[in-house]
Amino acid sequence: MGSIYLIRHGQASFGADDYDVLSPIGVEQAQVLGRHLADLGIAFDRCIAGDLRRQQHTASATFESFSALGLPVPPVETDSAFNEFDAEAVIRALLPELLSEEPEALDILRNAAQNRREFQRIFALIIDRWLAGTYDPPGLESWLGFVERVQGGLQRLLDKADDADKIAVFTSGGTITALLHLITRMPAAQAFELNWQIVNTSLNQLKFRGREVALASFNSHAHLQLLKAPQLITFR
Repeated sequence: MGSIYLIRHGQASFGADDYDVLSPIGVEQAQVLGRHLADLGIAFDRCIAGDLRRQQHTASATFESFSALGLPVPPVETDSAFNEFDAEAVIRALLPELLSEEPEALDILRNAAQNRREFQRIFALIIDRWLAGTYDPPGLESWLGFVERVQGGLQRLLDKADDADKIAVFTSGGTITALLHLITRMPAAQAFELNWQIVNTSLNQLKFRGREVALASFNSHAHLQLLKAPQLITFR
């Protein structure tokens, strides 16, 4: 059977003007992952990443360790199907209807870095509405549209894969959640409960034969745990 390793990007710049940039911790997480994969002797036949900077940078930082050890590094193919959903667009579209119930939501979102717990609570409420699909305005990528996009990326990947390939996919938490939903058939709301637990640079392994795909492991971050450095275990 072949293996697909879904790798969440390293820590991005939460609360900064541009979220789509790895923080110094995010770079370190990717480098640690690269050394871990090299130690395990995992050689990838292909590597795919979304076109977001945090995904592309995680891929390059991960494979620095491979290059330093003289190990083969596959070229990074880009497929935007593995991009994260546009969280800012979802918030902008669905927040107004929420303000009557949560009048402080706008201030909480504007000061997210200073109030992470309340940000997560409000963001989860918005995501619940997005998953329901009853609040979506025209032009917003719906949950169903997002799942369809991700499914298309998976099918393109499988169409080109050989049965014994090991494939790295550098992506995001929402994309991994959509794939969990597709592969395990768990309800979307339940899948997003798992989404909140996905650690930056965690490994999520899928096994495939032809177009049959199964979940083999979820959210493995032993490469970070073994360092006994809690600051490296992050969720954004």
